[in-house]
Amino acid sequence: MVHGLPGLQAREVETLMDAAWPSVERHDTGEWVLRASEGVTQRANSVWPRNSAEAPGDALREATQWYRERRLPLIFQITDKPGNAELNAVLDRQGFTRQSETLIMARTSAAACVPSRAAARVQMSDQPDDDWLALWWRVDGRGGAAEWATTRAILTGCPSLYAMVRDDDGVPAAVGRLAMVEGTGGIYCMATSPSHRRRGYASEVLQALLSEGNARGLNNFWLLVTAANEAAQQLYTQAGFKESGRYLYRQQRPRRALTGC
Repeated sequence: MVHGLPGLQAREVETLMDAAWPSVERHDTGEWVLRASEGVTQRANSVWPRNSAEAPGDALREATQWYRERRLPLIFQITDKPGNAELNAVLDRQGFTRQSETLIMARTSAAACVPSRAAARVQMSDQPDDDWLALWWRVDGRGGAAEWATTRAILTGCPSLYAMVRDDDGVPAAVGRLAMVEGTGGIYCMATSPSHRRRGYASEVLQALLSEGNARGLNNFWLLVTAANEAAQQLYTQAGFKESGRYLYRQQRPRRALTGC
């Protein structure tokens, strides 16, 4: 269940996450927010059920049509909270899958001391340069030139800081992003080059982002990590983060086409 960040309710956490990873296209029905970004990431191409639908069946049909027009699968991002129980029941009856369970982890700005060494080694910018983008894309990117452009629009869709640390030869080793939304900071895009893993680079990037967030007066920090990624969870726990909730994605199963003459 989503407990919220310190001083924030679950609904506010969802609002922060939506703002920190903005979709290219969105349609607010007044109950649900339909988001589309040409298929780039589940989060930016999913339904956020911000409010319970008075007529779930009608809302589901509208959402199905909206995504069909964009040739995208119908996916819901659903946090674990009581208000989503009815929707989950509807999706269960419709045979929607459950996938990509994700932890929401949070900490206060004063949860841990930040080593000065980390901040000194890490380059910080308010825009992602080519080296930053190239490393993140190599680790987590999917697609070609069109997807690259869409991804960049998402990554720069809200005020953010972009951190990168290089190895002793000047080769980019790890990157991360701090989305700054309503006085809070969201840690995103933590990525380490495969040849630089298990050498402390990710920790340096994380601590530098937290240090800069503290300096800018951010009150709380949150991040998202898949439930299966235990190594990353250990890193974040050591930095003072604790689980504050979970969400998962529910995707409509493709309908089997009729065959025969």
